[in-house]
Amino acid sequence: MKAVLLDAASLGDDVDLAPIRTFVDDLVIHQLTAMDERLDRLEGANIALTNKVVIDAELIDALPDLKLICVLATGTNNVDMAAAERRGIIVRNVSAYGTASVAQHTLMLMLALAARLPLYQADVRDGAWQRSDFFCLLDHRTLQLAGKHLVIVGRGELGSAVARLGEAFGMRVSFAARPGNEANDARPSLTSLLGDADVLSLHCPLTEATRGLIGREALATMKRDALLINCARGGIIDEDAALAALRDRRLGGLAVDSLPVEPPREGHPLLDALHEPLNLIVTPHNAWITPEARQRVVDLTADNLRAWLTEERG
Repeated sequence: MKAVLLDAASLGDDVDLAPIRTFVDDLVIHQLTAMDERLDRLEGANIALTNKVVIDAELIDALPDLKLICVLATGTNNVDMAAAERRGIIVRNVSAYGTASVAQHTLMLMLALAARLPLYQADVRDGAWQRSDFFCLLDHRTLQLAGKHLVIVGRGELGSAVARLGEAFGMRVSFAARPGNEANDARPSLTSLLGDADVLSLHCPLTEATRGLIGREALATMKRDALLINCARGGIIDEDAALAALRDRRLGGLAVDSLPVEPPREGHPLLDALHEPLNLIVTPHNAWITPEARQRVVDLTADNLRAWLTEERG
């Protein structure tokens, strides 16, 4: 079996690929693969390994030897699933590899926003503390998490892990009903929870039901001191509306780990706003990147290879 890894750079140079090598005769590794390089690199391959490189219908139809596509991530939107099924090609992804990593990152963002860290760091940088008439700065109202209400959208592994960490800080946690399925969900609707939320944390997939979930109307019902955190996907919040609310002091803090287009080569309003005196944090989609999580991606992919080979051999 010949396997080709198209974008090893997305895993970092400190992961051990030995678990994957165990199950293939030949593993060809490319750090990055451009769209016009995909066909040449996958020619003759039985297994394609990709994180974000697109494998579309045209490419699939041009690769008669391809039998398995392993996505080194949870989302499979970069693979034409219908074309793969038509050709009888199996597609396998990985999940729950970064639960601890993303939950930790979410709490880091929550704590930083609660402490108004972006604002106080800017004050210290600009000499405000040095010029203070007394020993500390009190210019920005902070938020004590103990006793506050944490509302989470998404009760999968990630949302549940964040809930446990929030409870460890003494927070009261509520899970919102699945967006678009409120009628069949016993949990309270997000709409009913927003007005009492001190922190809203998003851990749901981007779907038609969640696209623009937190927009102008939702933001208008939230507390002025509320914190909004998106460690899910860009587009679940209306970033322009959230930024406007933050600037108008109708939102206490905003932190995102993803944007609708990544990398944001054409820029984004949230990036432009980072120089403003706002309680705003943007991290570069790196909530998942602890070494343990990235190695787990490799290990779970090796498990997928093992399972597929067992099925192939009957």
